[in-house]
Amino acid sequence: MIEQVAIAFEHKDYQTAAKLLKPLLIESPDNPWVVFYLARLHEVSGKHRDAEKVYRRLLLITTNNRIVTQARQALQRLQEIQKEEKQRAIAQATAESSNTELGVLILEPLSNEQKTQLAAKFAQIMQLDPYTAKLILPSRTWKYYRTGRIGELKFYGMQLQQAGIPCFWTTIKAIEQIQVFQVQYFPEMQSKATVICSNQANQVGSLTFDWSEVTAQVLGLLPIFEEVVDINAHRQLERKIQTQDYAQFCDLHLPERRCILRLCDRLRRAQRHRSYDFQQALEITPSASQNTMRINWNNLLDLLTQYLPQVKRWSDFTPFAQTVLEQTEMLGNIQSHIHLFRREKTYWDPAFHLYSGLIFNKDMAKDH
Repeated sequence: MIEQVAIAFEHKDYQTAAKLLKPLLIESPDNPWVVFYLARLHEVSGKHRDAEKVYRRLLLITTNNRIVTQARQALQRLQEIQKEEKQRAIAQATAESSNTELGVLILEPLSNEQKTQLAAKFAQIMQLDPYTAKLILPSRTWKYYRTGRIGELKFYGMQLQQAGIPCFWTTIKAIEQIQVFQVQYFPEMQSKATVICSNQANQVGSLTFDWSEVTAQVLGLLPIFEEVVDINAHRQLERKIQTQDYAQFCDLHLPERRCILRLCDRLRRAQRHRSYDFQQALEITPSASQNTMRINWNNLLDLLTQYLPQVKRWSDFTPFAQTVLEQTEMLGNIQSHIHLFRREKTYWDPAFHLYSGLIFNKDMAKDH
């Protein structure tokens, strides 16, 4: 009977092959040749995923060299077909000019149990081995995964979401379109708040808003690098760059106004961009002038939390930054709107603006 199945396949008479194979699947379901022709039937019927599963099962149940060779050749064929289909789909997804803009694909965290369950699906979609796939999937916070044309990223992102792997994507242009106001101080905080701030042209003005307009608080520590003199292993003096301190940032998101209010705890570049001015601000504690900057800053954050009790506070910037800092070309395209005095350029600054902008745009997409 199996010889008749083989002859039917040779003559491409798949209808006869299917009819002959049906009783064999009941009588000898574990016969390697029966399993092989079942996989072939799936393959010629266009059921490529079913065919791949059966071919892979076949490799586990037989050592017959002829069958193993043909199964491996079949898997190679299926991979080539998948590759061609994916390339056609990506070409279609990026056909419009708006889909060729530079974007980023971000993976969202999973529990360890979910990572184990979803690693194989991630590997299949992104054409990775399962071990590497599991290492890539994040468990703590968002993880930068890929830069590319937004149409292509959307293509992959939708496949990942359909497989149960949380992710999202956005264009760099969408982040650039967010207005950023540098807050100098709050002269008033009641049911409405007023800030004295400067825009991107460094023009100073005031902005009044309802606390209900704020959808997110984003906190970040940005390292301050200084050149220091140290003694090396050979007892010689050497100069090196080290992190000496951190600047603290807090972004308040006002998506209805398409803007971010950015607060910083220290004096910035050329003193044109000022730190938060606790002396002119609404008095938070009776003796702000007597406190350290750290105490005043923490008191300010505590007060903001009182006015924004339901607003999510995002504070995972540092682990996110560690996944993206090596993407210097992409980060180089992002205007950071951070004006710290720096002797040398650092990619920590655009990384923070990217992190805040991703949160801003994700919340905007969720509301619409």
